[in-house]
Amino acid sequence: MVTDPQTACFEAGIKFGTLYHQFAGTPVSPDSARSLERAMAEAIENQPHCESVSVHILDDALDAELAESAADYTELTGRFMEVEMEIDYEGVRVRTRMEMEDGYPLMKLVSVE
Repeated sequence: MVTDPQTACFEAGIKFGTLYHQFAGTPVSPDSARSLERAMAEAIENQPHCESVSVHILDDALDAELAESAADYTELTGRFMEVEMEIDYEGVRVRTRMEMEDGYPLMKLVSVE
C-alpha cells in the first residue's frame, strides 16, 4: 500500500519533471526572464496538489552566458534557474528545491511534514 507521504513525494517529482522537460530549451533573455518565470510557475501550479511554485531565473548566470555570445538570448537550462515547490496531498506537505550541485540541476526534497 502506498502511503500519503510517498504519494506526496511522487506528486512533487511529477511536477519537477514537467517543469524541467517542458521548459528546457526555451529561448530566454534578460528581457524575457521575469515573464518566463511567471509562465513556468503558473503552468505547474495548475497541476493537482500543487500549493505554490517559485521559479527564479539567475540573472548573473544568464548575463555571463550572453557576454560570451553573439546572440541576445540563450536556451533555458537548469544552470539558469532555481525552483521551489510546495505540494499538499491529503494533509502531507512536501517542500522541494532545484538548484545546481556539482554542475547538475539537482531536484530534491527539503521536507515532508
